[in-house]
Amino acid sequence: MGELKFGKHVKYIFSIEKEKDGFESVVMEHLRMNGAYWGLTTLDVLGKLGAVDQDEVVSWIMQCQHESGGFGGNIGHDPHVLYTLSAIQVLALFDKIDVLDVEKLVDISSLQNEDGSFTGDIWGETDTRFSYIAISSLAILQRLDKINVERAVKYIVSCKNLDGGFGCTPGAESHAGQIFCCVGALAITGSLHHVDKDLLGWWLCERQVKSGGLNGQPEKLPDVCYSWWVLSSLIMIDRVHWIDKDKLIEFILDCQDRENGGISDRPDDAVDIFHTYFGVAGLSLLEYPGLKAIDPAYALPVDVVNRIFLGK
Repeated sequence: MGELKFGKHVKYIFSIEKEKDGFESVVMEHLRMNGAYWGLTTLDVLGKLGAVDQDEVVSWIMQCQHESGGFGGNIGHDPHVLYTLSAIQVLALFDKIDVLDVEKLVDISSLQNEDGSFTGDIWGETDTRFSYIAISSLAILQRLDKINVERAVKYIVSCKNLDGGFGCTPGAESHAGQIFCCVGALAITGSLHHVDKDLLGWWLCERQVKSGGLNGQPEKLPDVCYSWWVLSSLIMIDRVHWIDKDKLIEFILDCQDRENGGISDRPDDAVDIFHTYFGVAGLSLLEYPGLKAIDPAYALPVDVVNRIFLGK
């Protein structure tokens, strides 16, 4: 088994920020807020967040906020809960939540529908991703009382399938990404008793293929990002011992670019910041030596979550 190239991955993350005209920066221009979260959280898990100019990042983030309170993916882009959560998470990393006008931000609650579901923005798309994002955002801001949690949970439970998994809407097929969103939201709201842990655990552990990697649905190729979506869910329902952890570690390490840093979806593919984050986060969940622990529900380092909720 290889080893995680700590220094190479740190160098790769900083190189993306410097190369504003590079391919990766250009294609990610519309979701730079998500990219900031992926890159900065990776640096924190690697123990290198101190090398970042926090004031510069915070200043840029606040320029992405709209009058509605929500954040866009970049300056001048429309607000959406996807980017709003990333903005909150990055500010939490830096212990800068206090720069936010929290009362303005809790307008997220206006995106809750009568059935308990959430839309992502004013255009009205409904998805259990947005349920998780709204719940996680408001929990971090300690304003969960602003929504109808009971209805939110009821809607998520209505998206549960006969295989134990969850879809994006009621009746939609189970998918590992949606399962994380639903299980994460249920964990944050203290509602995991609604999950059939053995049935869901079986569905999730079957996502491991011969290479050791995990896929998101039956018959799909393995992908490093599911090292997060599947693993975090298994941890939250206490079934992570049902997979071969060593083989998964080997798969993630095989997806590294050992020369230039970064992690790809599968071995020998092009690396990107998305898979670099989920690869490192997955290794953290697997307790890989030298990495900070990460919380499986909030997708933030455990020390950051403790600071938010325990004040330490």
